Amino acid sequence: MTLVQAMHDRYAGKWYKTMTVVQKTTIAIGNGGELNQTWYEASELPGKVRIDTDLATRSGVLYVRDSVFSIMGGKLARADTGRNDLSILGFDVYVQSPERTRTLLHRAGFDLADFHEATWQGKPVYVVGAPKGDTVSKQFWIERDRLLFVRMIGRTPQGRSDVRLSDFREAGDAWIALEVEQYVNGKRRLREEYSEVEINPPLSPALFDPRQWTTAPHWRMTASTRSQP
Repeated sequence: MTLVQAMHDRYAGKWYKTMTVVQKTTIAIGNGGELNQTWYEASELPGKVRIDTDLATRSGVLYVRDSVFSIMGGKLARADTGRNDLSILGFDVYVQSPERTRTLLHRAGFDLADFHEATWQGKPVYVVGAPKGDTVSKQFWIERDRLLFVRMIGRTPQGRSDVRLSDFREAGDAWIALEVEQYVNGKRRLREEYSEVEINPPLSPALFDPRQWTTAPHWRMTASTRSQP
């Protein structure tokens, strides 16, 4: 059995299909300071992620299958092909077929034949995409005991990227990492802290249609309405 198959089978029928979170985002800026923002993220698994980076200006980014859309001021600013590797490894792998996941990871540039074991944060992990001692090649790390995605190393235009997931909490019979950090060339560039997590909320399909970015019923407003007495 392959690792991807094992990850899928461990949580088959147990992993959530939709999710919403409020995300405190801290971004390192050039002068040594930090930019703090609140983002609102909704996911429909597999393959759909909407991130509202600014509700006031109606801006954000939308991943839908193999496309990515950038929205500025409520209007489509850019459309391109692309996928969110973090979503594939952290979420989609548990709900879509292993064959589909392997195909997507291969296309993303991971060498699935390169595999070894290591230790991360005091726990045994499986490392896929690089031989032992290689911390440069594109690779992902999976915690051995719970089969959860905890780290990804790759390259960005700025240099070596190291993404780390931590503070896992139970979400029904599944899990969610409440903290994600990205280090570029050894320095922390991005920190995401999740709160107000809701599992399997009802989400309008229109949320994931770039043409309906501003008109779709937004989950944040719906959640606020549900919480009122």
